[in-house]
Amino acid sequence: MRRSSSETRKKILTACVRLFLEQGYKNTSVSQIVDEAGVARGSYLNLFPTKDKILLDSTETMFDGQFGVARSIADSKLPSVYAYAVDTAIQLTLTELNENLREIYIEAYTAPDTAEYIYVHTTAELKEIFGGNFPDYTDSDFYEMDIGTAGLMRSYMARKCDIHFPLERKISRFLTAELRVYKVPEEEQAKVLAFIQTLDIKAIATEVMYKLFAMLEMKYDFKLSRDGETEEAK
Repeated sequence: MRRSSSETRKKILTACVRLFLEQGYKNTSVSQIVDEAGVARGSYLNLFPTKDKILLDSTETMFDGQFGVARSIADSKLPSVYAYAVDTAIQLTLTELNENLREIYIEAYTAPDTAEYIYVHTTAELKEIFGGNFPDYTDSDFYEMDIGTAGLMRSYMARKCDIHFPLERKISRFLTAELRVYKVPEEEQAKVLAFIQTLDIKAIATEVMYKLFAMLEMKYDFKLSRDGETEEAK
């Protein structure tokens, strides 16, 4: 009896997500995926012509998870820009804690399908948070602005922290540039940055990382190896 398309798709996604997280996106080959999934190469290529197509499903889960955590950390009485800043800081920190996550996030911001998801997903939030600073702007205006700020995020993620550019400085530099693009007053920027500095962002991001892993394990029904899973941020 032939395996159904939905079952084959699930097997492939399960194999891909686990391999991406354990050994990296670029190090995962099509041969490894089909062997791990136990499916024919042709079946894989029919469903996913490129590896980039697989990223979209996991990207949705990852972004939804981190947004939820960010909102729970920022006091609901604070302006929404604080939750936005927390989410941004978490993303940047996640990529310093785990090199495979760094690669996944960078690919997500690069591949056309996943980048488009990020633009569309973020546009409504940007308009809600910063719309007051741009009263005449439409969804399209915020979408176009997000293309630029998402590129900025990708660049900061790709630049690894070191003793000359520690994580705290990276977060501060990025948020300052981002908030200026969206015309947040300098006084408010200073308050947002001061709030971020009160957080143990490495501890928060580590918790988020394990929650993301657990969500992905549950969604795709697999178990990650914990050996060498994280790398201490510099």
